[in-house]
Amino acid sequence: ILVKSVRTETREDKIFVITVTNFNDDTAGLFKKAVQSAVEKSPKGLILDLRNNPGGYLETAIDLASEWVDQGVIVTEQFSPEKKNEYLNRGRARLKDFPTVVLVNQGSASASEIVAGALKDYKKAVIVGKKTFGKGSVQTLEELEDSSSVKITVAKWLTPQGLNINEQGIMPDIEVDLTPEDYEKDLDPQMAKAVEILNKK
Repeated sequence: ILVKSVRTETREDKIFVITVTNFNDDTAGLFKKAVQSAVEKSPKGLILDLRNNPGGYLETAIDLASEWVDQGVIVTEQFSPEKKNEYLNRGRARLKDFPTVVLVNQGSASASEIVAGALKDYKKAVIVGKKTFGKGSVQTLEELEDSSSVKITVAKWLTPQGLNINEQGIMPDIEVDLTPEDYEKDLDPQMAKAVEILNKK
């Protein structure tokens, strides 16, 4: 079963919801279509749902964040105090003028933390939910002579303001939990808070 990694919904209150479940092979193309749809519909606000998104391609994360961030570094790959790669924004930042809320939780990791961190640092979105997983390291696999192997961390990901994603995760601007009891009752307080924020803007 092939499940698309990007889904969209236009709510009755004119809020456009984009849910990204992974950063896979299909994500970049589907997200472009989602952006085009959002621009055409001109909603009063956007919700980017990255909850339980374990990550995936770095390049795709940079593309996504660049739809809001119009200039500057999206993420830094730091190998040592002297050596680092800075990944700059690319694209047209077509969503920068839409009020945006990003939903994250403990299952948001890696590429989704890069996106949430960039939008938070540049104040392009309000981050709602729970602190993210904290997966921001770059590892290589070294094969040893006895046919075993070892994973070595060679770099760490830093948000535009220098936050070490691996150690700290992304803290939401507004912390809201989603309990098992909420889930059983088909309630989503995190989504409800996002909608409330956008309806006030």
